[in-house]
Parts: sequence; structure tokens; C-alpha cells
Amino acid sequence: MHTPYGQECPYFYGDYYRGRSHEECRLIGNRPERKQWTSELCKTCPVPEITLANACENMKLHARIQSLPFGLFKRMKIDAFCTLSGKAVAEPRIGCGQCHQLPQIFKE
Repeated sequence: MHTPYGQECPYFYGDYYRGRSHEECRLIGNRPERKQWTSELCKTCPVPEITLANACENMKLHARIQSLPFGLFKRMKIDAFCTLSGKAVAEPRIGCGQCHQLPQIFKE
């Protein structure tokens, strides 16, 4: 579904049927920080870029809301974990490097 800022995000949900205005981030789920979430956080969220760059089904994303100093600004902090290798993924846009290795012809 498209976020209010025009990006395609598989975790954003908006219900606008018959005047409703319900929006939620399904990546956060039912955790307590869900109450802090607003669609304003979608503006700088890296999830649409990550899902566009890497479609590995073994990579699981975890989101949390991070407050910057003095609580003035909030942003989405995304952590990725590979279920195949069992390791945290340092750069989710690229992946863990073990799931989809390049053929030998490209490594020379």
C-alpha cells in the first residue's frame, strides 16, 4: 500500500473507506510503542527502500521508534535478521551475503 508520502510499503495499512482515517504500521505490530507511531514517521522510514532493493524472503525486519536527543524528533529504526544464516544483517539493502551468493564468473 502507498504511504501518505507516495512510497510503496508492504507494512503500511490505511483504511479510508467511507470517511475513516485509520493508519497503522504493521511492522511495529502490537508492541507498546505502537501508540507513538504516526504516519509522519513514514516520511523518513527506510523500509520502502529496503524492500525495493532486497526481496530476500529469509530476511526479517524489526522496527522500533527511536527518539533523537531531547525527544524533539522521532524516526524509525530498522534492524534486519537473516533466518537462513542466523545472523544480524548489517546492511539490509544488500543482505547478509550468504543467501544469494554471486556466481563464480562475477567474482573474478
